Amino acid sequence: MYRYKKNESSFKKIEIMKLFLIGTGLIGGSMSKDLRNLLGNIQIHGIDKNELSVKRAKNIGVIDIIDNIENLNIADRVILSVPVSESLKILPFILDNLNKDALVWDVGSTKFSLCKSVEKHSNRDQFLATHPIAGNELSGPEASAENLFNGKIQILCEKNKTRPDLLQWAESIFNLMGMKIRYMDPEEHDKKMAIVSHLSHISSFMLGKTVMESEKNNQNILDFAGSGFESTVRLAKSSPEMWSSIFKDNRKNILEILNAYIENLKQFQLKIENENYIDLKSQMIKTNKLKKILDTIKPKN
Repeated sequence: MYRYKKNESSFKKIEIMKLFLIGTGLIGGSMSKDLRNLLGNIQIHGIDKNELSVKRAKNIGVIDIIDNIENLNIADRVILSVPVSESLKILPFILDNLNKDALVWDVGSTKFSLCKSVEKHSNRDQFLATHPIAGNELSGPEASAENLFNGKIQILCEKNKTRPDLLQWAESIFNLMGMKIRYMDPEEHDKKMAIVSHLSHISSFMLGKTVMESEKNNQNILDFAGSGFESTVRLAKSSPEMWSSIFKDNRKNILEILNAYIENLKQFQLKIENENYIDLKSQMIKTNKLKKILDTIKPKN
């Protein structure tokens, strides 16, 4: 088995670590790259239902070995980086087959149902529910990047249910990645994510859909769309498989905030119909204060 010695700001590896990466895309691939840089003597095993994706991950050096889930018993660490619908199926199997000192953590955008699904599992203390607030609209192993998480928030849920030594290791590693750790209840997490993240993706997808339905000429979209349109629909380039899974899993919270959003759109429409441009401008002035909030809380790169 491996051991670590803390040496100021880094870990010195004594024996090789076997990291299993389940899902070889942007987040999991980026985290694996950082772990390789931090730990040095690490062997990364990739698992992905998309055979082309896992082969590309091997070819560009994101992983060292293409493996399968039946070999999880040799894993020291496991990153679960697949859509939440897949995580719900796979996580119990992972916990069934981990060796006694291994740790698995997921990186999904919803937490309540996943935590609930393994709350009574005998190896629950070998699981850590995490959500790194990082990434972009790109997908696949080619999108992975070193230092993606530097300065970003890492949310940990139900940390008290993870074995203390495994939790300490994970927190130390996330800190070395430059992440800012926050602790949340899974239910609270999912509500907050519906408001500040999931709604943004819905808006982007539906704006893109509306424009494509209204303007059939693709060249016109390219020629006439400005940077505002491009930035607003950027998230519509995100993985439909991943986001449809998130919308399904967080259905209750999404419907609640979506109703509020639709009501605001209706009110906006009414003000234009009634030519009430004074109130319209007043609302936009109030909303414009969001810029100050974002400028305050966003880390400077």
